Amino acid sequence: MSQESVSRQWIAPLLSTLVTIPGAFFAHVFAGLSGMACDSCTAAQADRFEPSFDRALTVFGWGLALSLLVLVTAWVLPWQRRFAPWRIGLAVAAPFVVVFSCVAFGGIVDWP
Repeated sequence: MSQESVSRQWIAPLLSTLVTIPGAFFAHVFAGLSGMACDSCTAAQADRFEPSFDRALTVFGWGLALSLLVLVTAWVLPWQRRFAPWRIGLAVAAPFVVVFSCVAFGGIVDWP
């Protein structure tokens, strides 16, 4: 195994980190602020919105935790050539888990 092939394996996790961490941060801000969507709701609308929002926020939080776990796994795999496809796959998957979490959050909430 050449040193050059091992030395380039950090590129995929680095790019994924540069996309996933800010994406997760802004998604978390969006999810946190979206609770104000029902500030002017009627009592009936609020009764539907609040339980669905709580459930969606829980699912969203676990999705962000999963994306960070996938990202950390991409970094901590052994730096050997045989793990390069796994490293690239996990690095590519991490931002998509954030996107999937946002889509799931938006789909679970019963918006007013």
